[in-house]
This record gives sequence, C-alpha cells and structure tokens, in this order.
Amino acid sequence: MTDLEQIAEGLAHTDFLFVDRADTIELLSAIAGQPIGDDAVFLDSWNRLEQDDYMADGGKYRKRRHATYAVMQAGERARRMPYQPHYQTVDYNPLNGGVARYFAPILDDLHQSPTLAALLEFGNRLFSQMGANPAWHIELHQFRIEARDGGQGKPTPEGVHRDGVDFVIVVMIKRVNIDSGATTIFDLDNRLVGEFMLRDAFDMVLVNDREVYHGVTPITQIDPDSEAYRDVLVITFKNRDAL
Repeated sequence: MTDLEQIAEGLAHTDFLFVDRADTIELLSAIAGQPIGDDAVFLDSWNRLEQDDYMADGGKYRKRRHATYAVMQAGERARRMPYQPHYQTVDYNPLNGGVARYFAPILDDLHQSPTLAALLEFGNRLFSQMGANPAWHIELHQFRIEARDGGQGKPTPEGVHRDGVDFVIVVMIKRVNIDSGATTIFDLDNRLVGEFMLRDAFDMVLVNDREVYHGVTPITQIDPDSEAYRDVLVITFKNRDAL
C-alpha cells in the first residue's frame, strides 16, 4: 500500500494501520525523490541516545532524544523549532506525566537526514488530508529500550495509553536479541482490536490517537550474554490550534 489516498482510507476505516518495510521505503523514496532505506547517519544516531532520567518507576532501561517541529500553514514543510520540553498530563501518562521533561535534544546530523525529512513530509501530507488541518505541532522521540540482567525492558511503561495528540507514527529502527515487543491496539472500550510485531527496519504503524489506545509488550533478552534492545522513532502530530 503505497498510495497516500489508500493509506488515508485504511487508517480512517480502522484507526490504525501497519505498513511494512517495503511499502514504507517506497513511500519515503517517492517523497524524497531519492532512494531511502540505507541512510547510515539516520540509523546510526540511535547509538548516541542518552539516559531517560524521568522514569518514575526507577527504571534505567530507556534511552532517548527529543525534538519539536511545526507546520504553520497549508503547503508548508515542517520546520524545526527551538528546543522545548516534552509535557503530558497525568490523564495521558499516569506514570511520568505532570512534569516538564527536558530530554537530550536530537543531534544535528539526524535533523539533516533526508529520511527524517521524508517521514515528516509523509505525516504532514497524510494527516492534513485526513484532518483538513493545515497546522501541526510535531514531536520526535528517539527511543532505545534495553533488556539486561534478566529484567524486562518496557517500551510503554505507562501501559496501554493515548498520547494526547491527533496522530502517531511509530517506525521500527532495529531489534537486537529480544523476544516480544508486540504492538497492541485497543478501542475506546478497552477491547483488543489489533496485535502485531514491528520486526524490520522501517516497518511502521500509524495510529489515530483520538480513537484508539496503543501499547507495546515488554521485551526480554534471548541470549543473556549479549546486549538486547529495541530502537524506534515515534512522531506525534497535534493540531496547533488545540495547544
């Protein structure tokens, strides 16, 4: 499924949509006007994340970086904004919400990546088509969730949740030596309506955050003597008029 109109129809119908690696790469390459998928700068940047020190459960299993972009009006491309903290209310994040979290900023080389630019433009085109909204507040979250010493790594330690935005894009970057980490989707009556695994780099899920909850099951090590982690990019889109 590589046509934006088809993707919009599919997402509108089910409120979530899995897009596999091949289709994602084709979509992004068409938007970028160049091959996407082997961007070493983009992929390697996950090896330079910093510890998330805001974990209310005391966990040391999460590393991340964060940045904010904006689309101010229809037809405009996303522009990088001055650094600002990430904030969620406790209604959306009962574990870590209610406090401004100043994560390490995303590094400049990632901001210059054609892969990131294509992802931002993909979300801008798709969600503007769906929501008839020309202006977006966009947040980027690079995550590495680690499993070590026999313990679990929790991609969504707050549990199944909504992010308090309009739409969410989750892009798989890398899975190393782990079991589980399945994406789960629940409707607003808390009924499970989808479960699948993001396995390969550029597997992607699109979520209508207004209509469904999402979560990811904990990960565990396969080989206890080797490092184990799950890397993803999360991009959220929120109507700027609702800020």
